[in-house]
Amino acid sequence: MSQSTEATVQFAVVQPSGVFDGSQAGSFRQAIEDRLVTDKVILLDLKEVNFMDSSGLGAIVAALKTVRASGGQLYLCSLNQQVKMLFELTSVDQVFELFPDRAAFVAAIGA
Repeated sequence: MSQSTEATVQFAVVQPSGVFDGSQAGSFRQAIEDRLVTDKVILLDLKEVNFMDSSGLGAIVAALKTVRASGGQLYLCSLNQQVKMLFELTSVDQVFELFPDRAAFVAAIGA
């Protein structure tokens, strides 16, 4: 998995790609912690993730706890069908604020 990060005026974007499983959890956690140094609103854009397992899901839930503990907010967008189904089957979709894409997120927060 590769990932990119970028900062905008009001929020940071973390965008993992490829297979999101336990082997990427450490680098994902570090990317979240790095963004929290300067940004309190983080958008996790899953557009480039083509598969996620329970370990990847666990990493995202752990990231939510980390972000909230630092007084921040974590939002998700661009979930594919497999990832969306995983979120729905585990009821994690009730925990996160999900957006269909980055444009919908930007429109919602007024960035």
